[in-house]
Amino acid sequence: MNQYLLAVHGVDGQPMPSQEVMTKMFADVDAFNKTLLEKGAWVFGGGLHPPSSATVVRPQEGGDFLLTDGPFLEAKEHIGGFWVVKAPDLDAALAWAKKAAVACRAPVEVRPFQEPAA
Repeated sequence: MNQYLLAVHGVDGQPMPSQEVMTKMFADVDAFNKTLLEKGAWVFGGGLHPPSSATVVRPQEGGDFLLTDGPFLEAKEHIGGFWVVKAPDLDAALAWAKKAAVACRAPVEVRPFQEPAA
């Protein structure tokens, strides 16, 4: 079975939903997670802290590393969370993504993982 990344996207500066909406969203995501588990599609998932909490690690000559604060990409849109799911094909992964987008009330990008080298 193939694995797919379902990446949840957010936009910097977007107003936060009300506490009532957030509570419902968390409940909907929990229900979605339970469904993934029950159907055997769950691999891994989680929410991320804001991009400002990121540290970028860049290899340098001589085995050193340069560490910089903030996200790697200078962009307004960032991944806010993700799922890794098992699905027989892209159509099945897209069906999971539609449910994920409704649960988390945000756009969800679907990307297949590369096949392991033989």
